[in-house]
Amino acid sequence: MSRILTPLSLFREASVAPLLVSRVISSMSVGMGHIALAWGVMGMGYGAGELSLVLACNAFPALLILCGGIAGDRFRRHHVLMGAEILACLAWLALGASFSMERAPLPLLCSLAGLGGIATAIFLPTVRGVIADLLAGGRRPAGNAMVSQTEAAGHLLGFVSAGAVVTFVGPAGAAGARGTLCGISAVLLGRLVTRRPDRSAAGPVHDLREGWREFAGRPWVWIMTLQYTAITTALVCYMKIAGPLHAENGHGGAWAWGVISAAPPLGALAGALIGARWRPAHLISVTALLPMTVSLPMLLMGGEAPWQTIAVAALVPGTAQAVHYVLWTTALQDEIPPAVLVRVNSWNMVTGYVLMPVTVLLAGPLVAAFGPQPIVLAAAAGAIGATALTLLVLWLHPAVRSPGRARDAPAASPMRESEAIAG
Repeated sequence: MSRILTPLSLFREASVAPLLVSRVISSMSVGMGHIALAWGVMGMGYGAGELSLVLACNAFPALLILCGGIAGDRFRRHHVLMGAEILACLAWLALGASFSMERAPLPLLCSLAGLGGIATAIFLPTVRGVIADLLAGGRRPAGNAMVSQTEAAGHLLGFVSAGAVVTFVGPAGAAGARGTLCGISAVLLGRLVTRRPDRSAAGPVHDLREGWREFAGRPWVWIMTLQYTAITTALVCYMKIAGPLHAENGHGGAWAWGVISAAPPLGALAGALIGARWRPAHLISVTALLPMTVSLPMLLMGGEAPWQTIAVAALVPGTAQAVHYVLWTTALQDEIPPAVLVRVNSWNMVTGYVLMPVTVLLAGPLVAAFGPQPIVLAAAAGAIGATALTLLVLWLHPAVRSPGRARDAPAASPMRESEAIAG
């Protein structure tokens, strides 16, 4: 048992502990915001179409993830994370004030949701690279496991408490809580010390191209990125549109959806510890297989299962995705040069997030026309099909199954000649 719990010792290290506490608090705020935004919009009398529009505005700034990648490699990474959290704090406090109105104008809700989306686009690629600054290669799996586990704990607390807050206090209180928690997270992130990157004389366009060369030169990265895009699209349909509308239409309401949303983080608490210790022989194939588990609660919802059954089933993808996060993030940190790591992360994430606004815009009218069940079944089929196709490609092309082979390939960037790969 002591070997399994080793990652918990990182809470005693001053160089990492502020990040871990921050991830609990910030992730708790995400759970709050996820439910507050959906029920805040619906509570004002807006329907599926308007909800889709607000969520699309929240997702549209994902186009800026590449800019977030550039910032994460050009500036100290904890400063970038602090700036993103401060922006999120302001956006969500303003949303909380808006939800306290009788019926806030839709353009106002869209604008504030977009501001929150910009903060997310800056934050996401950078947080996946910050452990590379704080811990040496051999300790990164434990560090990534604790980031995943603290995020899971925060999401769990956020989703469970958000359901109760929205039910008994209202969406305005939940949105205000999200903003306050983001502000606390920003203060904690200020205690970190990350490396000062070498300032390049080249401009952002050169940085973007350099990140693309590193990304495109590794087939195992971009093949998994295509799968990630399909999985993200399926999750957006389920989590942001079909699921909340299904719950609101006589299947338990905000409380039930809060419990269902909290189940994956609960499973992730165990999954992160598994990922810290497990080193599968076929790393990429296993990493490709794990995300398919997201289809399980979707299939149950499509089959009209009780919400309690869906919540229990959602523990499975939560566990699997936490293992996936640790394996995948550690592989990237060990194989990608540190100076370009966040930009490669941003290319890895951007396709899935770019499609998010299109997905939510289409999902709302489709759910209104056909109902939540057919849409979640189609989303589940998409996730299963994408995983099967990815595994087929990996089976037909064995050379891309091992990240280590990338080091023997022709250099994708001059940086590979001059910098040692971390770990």
